[in-house]
Amino acid sequence: MTGLTLSVEQHKVATRRAAAAGLSDRVRFYLRDYREEAGEYDRIVSVGMFEHVGLNHYRTFLTKLKSLLAPDGVALLHSIGRKDGPGTTMPWIRKYIFPGGYVPALSEVLPTIEQLRLWVTDIEILRLHYAETLRAWRRRFERNRDRVLALYDERFYRMWEMYLVGSEIAFRRQDHMVFQMQLAKAVDAVPLTRDYMLDWEREHSAAADRAA
Repeated sequence: MTGLTLSVEQHKVATRRAAAAGLSDRVRFYLRDYREEAGEYDRIVSVGMFEHVGLNHYRTFLTKLKSLLAPDGVALLHSIGRKDGPGTTMPWIRKYIFPGGYVPALSEVLPTIEQLRLWVTDIEILRLHYAETLRAWRRRFERNRDRVLALYDERFYRMWEMYLVGSEIAFRRQDHMVFQMQLAKAVDAVPLTRDYMLDWEREHSAAADRAA
């Protein structure tokens, strides 16, 4: 497995955790721009990154994804999205939290996928799931207030708290959601139904129960 990131801290943590789990010989992490990656992959997963690509770079991103994907490979694009169509980034978020970030609408992503002649083999819309994630993050953040203040300061704490609260509201009461889009080059790259997902989950859940 190969992981790419531009975050020095994320690279350090991922490398340390892989070593602690005894997986250093099976996974590799690189401080590398995705546009510099070469080779061919059976599976490509992008989680929490597409929101930072920028609207004007979707074709570049998806063209690169297609070039790295094996003929029978499958890719998963996971991103925060908006259900109400194209919009703008809140000025406060853009200035203080995610400079250059943008939450896409499906209508801004699908045209490029169609032009590149990729198959959309599945789309899953997660509506309230991320609201629960944000609530859990906020509660954990609040429990660790002293540790956060020791690392940063009161201004950072209040700013990040506001971001977590505001984002949860966006998912519960406004137009935010998460979409997971499965992409492939070949029409038969995945089974005809979603049963394979449920079968895999049941098999691995049973194995986990036996191990416990």
